[in-house]
Amino acid sequence: MKKYIILSVLAVMLCVGAQAQRLAFVDSEYILKHIPEYSSAQKQLNASAKKWQSDIDAKFAEVEKLRNDFQADRVLLTDDMQKQREADILQKEREANELQQQKFGYEGELYREKLRLIKPVQDKVAKAVEEYANSESVDIVLDKSTVTLLFGRANFDATNQVIEKMGYKPGSFAK
Repeated sequence: MKKYIILSVLAVMLCVGAQAQRLAFVDSEYILKHIPEYSSAQKQLNASAKKWQSDIDAKFAEVEKLRNDFQADRVLLTDDMQKQREADILQKEREANELQQQKFGYEGELYREKLRLIKPVQDKVAKAVEEYANSESVDIVLDKSTVTLLFGRANFDATNQVIEKMGYKPGSFAK
């Protein structure tokens, strides 16, 4: 039985070895730093997010002020007035939460802006990686910025070649 298992493992290893695949890795974060459109898109996204967050913070500050005012005036208000103020506060809080969801929620405005601005750049990188892989007969290309790459020989690093394929000059940023 042990012989059979050892022979099976040996056969699998020989089959895998006979079909050796060429491998390369790239650092997509480093590549993106070389693309001016990406930096511009990031700045636009950050500016939009900052403005939206400011608007949302103002809405929540308004809710907090209404709550504080209500607490201060509570003893002077009738039951109906208290209920009305509580309803107003809840409505304002709901509006603030809805705005937050609309801007930053799943498939919110920030997500759509990211798709509009960043996706074309990512597609350009993916196309350059594919062109590199085809031209160099590489079977597998890993992204070192999203995969835990514990070790990679420099001769497998195709990052600069991908940057060149995209028409940019590598080396202007520190890796």
